[in-house]
Amino acid sequence: MKIVSALLLLAAGLAKADDDDKEVTCGSAIKLTHVESGGNYYLMSDERTLNSGSGQQLVTAVKNNKTPNGLWQVREAHGEKVCEAGTPIKCGQMIRLTHVTTNNNLHTHGIKSPLSSQHEVTGFGKGEGDGDRGDNWKVVCDAGGYFSSPSEYWERSKPIMLKSETTGRYLGSSSSVQFTQQNCGRNCPIMNHQEVFGRGTNDHYTQWKVEMGVHLYK
Repeated sequence: MKIVSALLLLAAGLAKADDDDKEVTCGSAIKLTHVESGGNYYLMSDERTLNSGSGQQLVTAVKNNKTPNGLWQVREAHGEKVCEAGTPIKCGQMIRLTHVTTNNNLHTHGIKSPLSSQHEVTGFGKGEGDGDRGDNWKVVCDAGGYFSSPSEYWERSKPIMLKSETTGRYLGSSSSVQFTQQNCGRNCPIMNHQEVFGRGTNDHYTQWKVEMGVHLYK
């Protein structure tokens, strides 16, 4: 896992989401941008931890498409057999997203998020890519008419939603819920980052799109 992650980081600066009609595939490292925020904020994490709630690894959305901390590797769900690199991800499939620089998994649970009091979203694990079913997310390609047409596979050109297997919540963020001097302190290290949370409804706050990445194909 760590060797693969290092190679993905080396390639990260060269990758862009051309060939948008192609599918997202297992083993690829992607950057997800938040649609409601104008496509300018990217899902990211690093070694910092929350100062409240679970105390797990911090996950936010940041206005920086250059940072390697925005790369997430697409993997098989916890408890399922390893998926072959380059295999297209189907709509409705359960996956994990493993943070490339820390090897922890995108995770959610019932603990309240610090700003909006929804559900926390964190990076979970011990740096080995292992975790639990709180790391599993269902790829939702069509959600009650929000998108023009359903697809068989997760396409890079189309917004999707990620629904937690364990909580039923959707991965979300909002341009109106940011860490500021008022709620985070004068020397806040994540000033102007958006909170990322588990949201109970599938609406425009829960839409994400692949903006760029290192894409693997057979």
